Amino acid sequence: MDFGLVLQTDPPATETVSLMRRAERRGFRHGWTFDSAVLWQEPFVIHSRILAETERLIVGPMVTNPGTRTWEVTASTFATLNEMYGPRTVCGIGRGDSAMRVAGRSPNTLARLGEAMTVIRDLAEGREAVVDGVPLRLPWVRGGPAARLPVWMAAYGPKALKLAGERADGFILQLADPFLAEWMIKAVKSAAVEAGRDPDAVTICVAAPAYVTPDTSGAALEYAREQCRWFGGMVGNHVADLVARYGEHSGMVPEELTAYVRERQGYDYAHHGRSGNPDTAFVPDEIVDRFCLIGPVEAHVAKLRRLRDLGVDQFAVYAMHDAREEVIDAYGRAVIPALG
Repeated sequence: MDFGLVLQTDPPATETVSLMRRAERRGFRHGWTFDSAVLWQEPFVIHSRILAETERLIVGPMVTNPGTRTWEVTASTFATLNEMYGPRTVCGIGRGDSAMRVAGRSPNTLARLGEAMTVIRDLAEGREAVVDGVPLRLPWVRGGPAARLPVWMAAYGPKALKLAGERADGFILQLADPFLAEWMIKAVKSAAVEAGRDPDAVTICVAAPAYVTPDTSGAALEYAREQCRWFGGMVGNHVADLVARYGEHSGMVPEELTAYVRERQGYDYAHHGRSGNPDTAFVPDEIVDRFCLIGPVEAHVAKLRRLRDLGVDQFAVYAMHDAREEVIDAYGRAVIPALG
């Protein structure tokens, strides 16, 4: 199992770079950042510095979207980074939640997302693609292995999972609940088979907050939950969309995912992805425990082994809490050696 670190690009950017260097030294192989232009600093500028100051780390957004950047610009950005630093980028992409909604737009349709994934990959790897009816090619991209750009798609609902299986190189699931992971991984791999693809060629990445406690005492666990409760609110934005589309009791989406948003009453993106988010009070402890990794390192290893057995190839640690260095170090010391 590989490991990644996920950070927001809050200023100072030098701190993001420093934490990524620390993660590489501890055995992490991927470095991810949010991509929401209004809320945080421009990630691709910071990605270039991370790549320059690390040796092996593979870097990408978790996740970009096809609406806030034109597709040829996104492709050119990745191709430039790969030309400068070798094939050390991955394009995490989704419909767009915070990036689109903060700018007053709706998330992209799945049809647009599917088309964008193909176009971005083709252009970045040196092939011709049609953008808005115009055939384009980046003439300076030589192609070949050095230009390879894997595209990993974030998804939750049935149609999105199907699209990920049909067209993405990887699937990003932003929660670490083994029951839901099993259901979603099966959906993605079944779609890959139906599309004539090798299901094992689709990389599975689970991303969630991890917070290491010294023991299992009530006080330690409760503090960790409060540091990670924001994540249930972030996932809840996507779940609320699924409930609006399919209904809570449709059978299309497990109620183990949808039921907890019944008490959700709006969301202010000013607190998005941050501990202490006041809009996540509706998230119960059960969801925090299911969606995140909390407790002593032994508990993290046990849960990650369950996920690995379900086919998860990478676990990406969301480190939006007050113990970022401690979690990076604990994973490097005890978790990565046990599972890497």
